[in-house]
Amino acid sequence: MTEKIDIHDVPIDNVSMDEALDAVLEMLKTKEKHMIFTPNAEIIMQANRDPELNSILNKAHLVVPDGAGVILASKILGKRLKEKVSGIDLVKRIFASTAKKSIGFYILGGKPGVAEKASINIVSEYPKAKVCGYRNGYFSNQEIPDIIKHINDSKAEILLVGLGAPKQEKWIYNHIQDLNCKIAMGIGGSIDVFAGTATMAPEFIRKSGFEWLYRLIKEPKRAKRMLDLPRFMFLTFKTKLKKK
Repeated sequence: MTEKIDIHDVPIDNVSMDEALDAVLEMLKTKEKHMIFTPNAEIIMQANRDPELNSILNKAHLVVPDGAGVILASKILGKRLKEKVSGIDLVKRIFASTAKKSIGFYILGGKPGVAEKASINIVSEYPKAKVCGYRNGYFSNQEIPDIIKHINDSKAEILLVGLGAPKQEKWIYNHIQDLNCKIAMGIGGSIDVFAGTATMAPEFIRKSGFEWLYRLIKEPKRAKRMLDLPRFMFLTFKTKLKKK
């Protein structure tokens, strides 16, 4: 059991990237089913307004801090998290660490054709990675039973779901018991990055904490969503003042 640090009613595992990877590898040794989520400040604010999402994050087996804002909030609140553990970096570490162990992956999400491109690029970058199947994220509720069957038939042990928050978290939680995989992980837009249809911020920008600005410049349509960032910091300082 890792230490959990509460950030606005969302329990974040206080782990380093190496410790998060170790936790994932340990999950693969069990017969149990596990949910992994990677909330940033936006998702924590969504959970603040959405009791269902909040409940799901509280029931997850591993919740890592994907964002400089979450790390900063932990410092302000006096409950310092070890480091940022971004979802895409964790997934890359998982690919690299499981490539020789014949661990199967299934990719669910993205626009038509994106999951397929992501699969091709992943195998190109990690030649021994085993992508058992993929499916785009555009489907009706009536199609879900067939999708679950396809995932189970693929024998994948890790399901990567990129439907965007909070849809991916709710989808995983609602269907985890019907899935045969050991791990279901929400990865948001990482599928697009793997497919090459979106780009990651340069490393120096990611380390500086201004990845949100890079993403806003690249995707101006995110402006409304990003209003949650100042709201998150306001809530953080408000919480800090209440504790004095």
